[in-house]
Amino acid sequence: MRTRPKKHFTPENNWINDPNGLIFHDGQYHLFFQHNPFENKWGHMSWGHAVSTDLINWKELPVAIPEQADHAIFSGSAVFDEANNRLVAIYTGHREGNQSQYLSFSFNGGLTWSENLKVLDLNMVDFRDPKVFMYQDRWIMSVAKPKEFKVAFFESKDLINWEHLSDFHSPEITEIYECPDLFPLGEKWVLIISTNPGGLYGGSGSQYLIGQFNGKEFIPETKAEFLDYGPDYYAAVTFNDSPERISIGWMNNWLYANNRKLEIWNGAMSAARKLKIENGKLIQTLIGETENFHTDANEFEFKYSNGSLKFKRSHNQLIVDRSELWDSEITTFSIPTAGPVTIKALFDAGSIELDINGKLATALINVGAETPIFRPI
Repeated sequence: MRTRPKKHFTPENNWINDPNGLIFHDGQYHLFFQHNPFENKWGHMSWGHAVSTDLINWKELPVAIPEQADHAIFSGSAVFDEANNRLVAIYTGHREGNQSQYLSFSFNGGLTWSENLKVLDLNMVDFRDPKVFMYQDRWIMSVAKPKEFKVAFFESKDLINWEHLSDFHSPEITEIYECPDLFPLGEKWVLIISTNPGGLYGGSGSQYLIGQFNGKEFIPETKAEFLDYGPDYYAAVTFNDSPERISIGWMNNWLYANNRKLEIWNGAMSAARKLKIENGKLIQTLIGETENFHTDANEFEFKYSNGSLKFKRSHNQLIVDRSELWDSEITTFSIPTAGPVTIKALFDAGSIELDINGKLATALINVGAETPIFRPI
């Protein structure tokens, strides 16, 4: 019998993937998510729903926006439309041969939703994952044109009528674009782009760029860097209307997520992360109880009751070997670092999230709810 995580959100039953519609509203963090209410594998895409006051303890609510007769409910975002006193979900409606952007409305804090109103259709097969936010006096949408390797930006006064502003392509990101998220952070702007394939070790991964947004175009000032150096962090997006800039990602990898034969539930969200920019870099701080370690050893391990997660230095890289605790692809991964190592580790059943000298790495591992022994080897 699997042990359910205590520090990460999992659905009571069945499949989840991307976080959707992240918004802080009326004192609660709302986590909507891609969900199959019927099976433990991808399909019948709907928006599940959970809420929290502390980003650690989550209460799952009934399915928010179920699959429709003519389209599945793919990823998107949520905003509070103050003028009409309603929450608005902006999502991709997917049907064979077409992806378009739709709106749904809630007048009771996200508990129930009405209408499925198509508002943006470019007659494209791949056109998805809208993230919407208020900029000055208008709404801005970032949305992926996946197979053109572009993020498109649109503007609207009313969330219904949208005009194209610009397209953005990063020469460093040359795989299918998904789940873009553009947001201000301090005096800069950050653009997150998830790619599948395009992960560091195969499968999926998420990258970011820092720059400026002038109301029409995103102008990068840095090259793309990975958000996470582990194999299991994807589709990360941030909360709208949160007091601080907070992100959550899907803790899995498309290389194997749909192939694992798991009972009861399949998929978990990462721990939330607090974001800031420092010295031109994006700094992510894990939210939740972490254990702290420090070592200058060349090799060390976290020893669990059923095996060890092993670490070994090699040419300014820290190689992590999860082969004793993992039964699928990507048994090793690496974190760029040099010198003594300071580790903050968030341990939970089924996973480990590491902050090693400021670089984060997330990995699924087959362990229960235990705190491993840390030791040099």
